[in-house]
Amino acid sequence: MATFRFIALEKTLERKAVEVQYPSKVSDYYGSMTFNQSVMHEYLTEEAYHAVISAIETGESIERKVTDQVASAMKAWAMAKGATHYTHWFHPLTGSTAEKHDAFINPLSNGKALEHFQGSQLIQQEPDASSFPSGGIRSTFEARGYTAWDPTSPAFILDNTLCIPTIFVSYTGESLDYKTPLLKSMAALDQAATGVCRYFDKNITKVYPTLGWEQEYFLVDEALYAARPDLVLTGKTVFGHASAKDQQLSDHYFGTINDRALAFMQDLEIEAHKLGIPLKTRHNEVAPSQFECAPMFEEVNVAVDHNQLLMHMLEKVALKHHFKVLLHEKPYAGINGSGKHNNWSMATNTGVNLLAPGKTSKDNFRFVTILANILMAVREYEELLRASVASEGNDLRLGANEAPPAVISVFLGKQVTETLDEIERMPEYKEMNGHNGHHVIKNIPKIPEILLDNTDRNRTSPFAFTGNKFEFRAVGSSANTAKPMFVLNTIVAEQMTKFKTEVDAMIENGMSKDAAIFNVVKSYIIASRDIRFEGNSYSAEWLEEAARRGLSNNRNTPDALPTFISEKSVSLFEKHHVLNRTELEARYEIKLEKYIKKIQIEARVLGDLAINHILPTAIQYQNRLIENAKGLQDVLDSKTYVQLSRNQLNTIKEISEHVAEIKEKVTELIEARKKANVLEDLTKKAVVYRDTVLSRFADIRGHVDKLELLVDDNLWPLPKYRELLFIK
Repeated sequence: MATFRFIALEKTLERKAVEVQYPSKVSDYYGSMTFNQSVMHEYLTEEAYHAVISAIETGESIERKVTDQVASAMKAWAMAKGATHYTHWFHPLTGSTAEKHDAFINPLSNGKALEHFQGSQLIQQEPDASSFPSGGIRSTFEARGYTAWDPTSPAFILDNTLCIPTIFVSYTGESLDYKTPLLKSMAALDQAATGVCRYFDKNITKVYPTLGWEQEYFLVDEALYAARPDLVLTGKTVFGHASAKDQQLSDHYFGTINDRALAFMQDLEIEAHKLGIPLKTRHNEVAPSQFECAPMFEEVNVAVDHNQLLMHMLEKVALKHHFKVLLHEKPYAGINGSGKHNNWSMATNTGVNLLAPGKTSKDNFRFVTILANILMAVREYEELLRASVASEGNDLRLGANEAPPAVISVFLGKQVTETLDEIERMPEYKEMNGHNGHHVIKNIPKIPEILLDNTDRNRTSPFAFTGNKFEFRAVGSSANTAKPMFVLNTIVAEQMTKFKTEVDAMIENGMSKDAAIFNVVKSYIIASRDIRFEGNSYSAEWLEEAARRGLSNNRNTPDALPTFISEKSVSLFEKHHVLNRTELEARYEIKLEKYIKKIQIEARVLGDLAINHILPTAIQYQNRLIENAKGLQDVLDSKTYVQLSRNQLNTIKEISEHVAEIKEKVTELIEARKKANVLEDLTKKAVVYRDTVLSRFADIRGHVDKLELLVDDNLWPLPKYRELLFIK
């Protein structure tokens, strides 16, 4: 019998890698679909060009007459590229992006039309805000919201539409997006960090955070995807027995890339490079059919926009290659899930990476100062960092021996740790040794010298120093990176503000500047010891040690999220004008609602598949075995029948037991969901969903996965892991 599963499998065998033709050298078309500085210089007047650049670099507002010039130039450039529409492109609190397309045309009285796009249409629009998550900020009948142009992120063309990056706020001014608090956090960090940096270099007038994200994802053939309702509706598999072979041989990691997957990657890179996304790296990840791409570092706001755009491009380009992209943090049980490592640092207007150890004593003193402030920020706000990456999907990944645990700690590496230990022992300030270049590994025959970095990599640490940046490894693959980044920016801004206050007070009391900086840095190094851990963060011993140190271990979203609305967090974000109490409470409510609804959807999908797909199949096979057993009884003597049918009867009994258990437990699941749904308090509702609904999934799955091994393969309705995980 040809089931939907086998039809899907046959389709995968027909797939061939799509031949990809690079249009020319990458440098010839890189950024060709973005309204970048080069294009602005060509299309804008000198006055308009310098006004936009000034807005980007210093935050100065752009006059209305200039915005008309910019709009006219954008329209001319976009139409020359084939654009017919424009849209304000923003990041609502759904976690994805949003857009409403308007045509350039403006009808005339004579029946003709002209293309029209003014400064007012560039800088502000009014999408309907009523249906976006607002956490109670807006009532359903209060629909007005505003998008406003963000000139710091280049406009781009996608599908013949000019996309203008914008913020999104309510009629009453509250943020309804991720970009607004990100931009505010960057301003707070700039102000605080610049003040600290000017202790060392008066030429520093601006500090900005940089980000290089690493995006992990799975590919699955679109036909197999369509044959799995759970993948379609939840992004993950709710059932599926482990494949005999998956990732245990570690042969997929950094292995030769499958031809179909490589063709997809090449196509993706072409489209990404046209949009100015500086993709640099591609490789196989640990799990079968899991991959990763990563760009060069960019200013964090642009990097966040590019990551959101990249996730859209992943899905779009995949369809051309008959793939579906899975961005869920844990699409398959028992093998590695996907994260999005955020490599974060800070740079100055003088071209200095503040997290790069220097070659002079002065540079190293600055480096240690910045480092000590970051350590204190993470120590003080580790719970808030954990909350910033909380989601139903990420709960399945964190702490599963494939991703960092829910305990936030910092890894520095041997060399940096020894430097901090040395500072602890120093009674007073003295010049620090300059960085004398890389250590080397020599004397391996025929191999050039291997240059060693100043720190090893710790893949188990959630927040690891990797030589000239921190790698925040706990971010989930589907997340909008703005959320953890605006939290990180804000806590570091707060700590640097405190640092400058302490240092200035000592200087006013007659202490030298260097001595004051050293004394505060030394106190921070001592005070932040609890957050530093150099060992295996996956180990049970570390979790016990972390508890002794007083570090939090919020293992799931309902436990992690309340930190966002604590008085400590509210005070932090309000002080730096990033988010106010109302906005924080709204985001807390939105995240809880999303958590509840995702578990609710998964519970309904699980119940539907179990009752309407799995049980009928199991009963059909069971009936076949029963008929076969009856037939044996008719043709065999009783002694032979008993000998031959024993195993068959045991299988019939085993199937019956699993069927009964599944039916009973799905009924219990439905009742638990009904009881949870009547709760009005979202905090209680989320906890009940976690404890009485989500907790039942594994038991039901266990029985279904055992049936998968018992039922005839030709009858099983869902593509199996061995089919999903290996690209044909």
